[in-house]
Formats: sequence, C-alpha cells, structure tokens
Amino acid sequence: MKKGTLYGVGLGPGDPELVTVKAARIIGAVDVVAYHSARHGKSIARGNAEPYLRPGQIEEHLVYPVTTGDTDHPGGYDGAMEDFYAEASDRIAAHLEAGRNVALLAEGDPLFYSSYMHMHTRLAESFTAVIVPGVTSVSAASAAIGTPLATGDEVLSVLPGTLP
Repeated sequence: MKKGTLYGVGLGPGDPELVTVKAARIIGAVDVVAYHSARHGKSIARGNAEPYLRPGQIEEHLVYPVTTGDTDHPGGYDGAMEDFYAEASDRIAAHLEAGRNVALLAEGDPLFYSSYMHMHTRLAESFTAVIVPGVTSVSAASAAIGTPLATGDEVLSVLPGTLP
C-alpha cells in the first residue's frame, strides 16, 4: 500500500481572503484534516479552513495539554509538550501509513513559529511532506499599515516573544 502525504498547510494571519489558492485546493482534496487547539477546543486554524472542508473528511483535533498555564506533568511544560507531540504524530502517522493524505493546518506559515514544525521533525523522514506556505502575521501587519518591513540595505531581525 502506498503511504499518504503529509501537507503542512499555512492559512495566513486569519483573514480568509489571505488563504492561498493552493492551500484551499489541498484542504479540499485530502482525506484527513488535522488541527491544533488549546483545551477550550476552539481552533482558529480549523475556522479559517472551514470554507474549504468537504463532507466525509476525517478530522483530527489535536488538543494541547497546556499552553501558558501550569502543568502537573512530571517533566513540566517541556515534558507535557514532548508527550503531546509524540502522541499527536503517532495519530497522524497511522493515517499516513493507511495511505491517507493529511493536511495539518497552521495559522500563518507552517515553518514560522508553528506547531507544524514539531510534527514535521517527527514525520518527514518516514513520509513525504509538502509545505504549503502561508502569509505570516509579520508581512500582513506590514501590509496593513502600508510600511515596508525592510528596504535597501536595512536588516530585518525577528525576535521571539516567548515566555521565560
């Protein structure tokens, strides 16, 4: 049996009109659509992709065990997230092994501060993985205010605003 393909699909910064034609096409074509959410269950990525979903698609809702709060996991936040990504990648791998194509949705771009990266590192060696880039919030913000991010010889640096 032929293995399925994993698609890391960027959905842009939240404006449905900024979802690319390629992203919309792939979302509508795959067998499985996977997306992340916090424990409250609402997925912004799934909401942005909803117009492109079709009846009969399998949905994999990947719920983070913790986002910014405390956890009682023995490994702390890092341990909880490591276990989560291991379990989530196993769920996705089962679909890929069964020959189903999977779109893993990402807000913004799949390779720019996205949870997709954690899945990609676990799955890309065993399965074909295709990245569908999305408009990042950085470029969307620049466009919204009509100011270039960088011009000429200027240097642009992106610094993470992560928790300590």
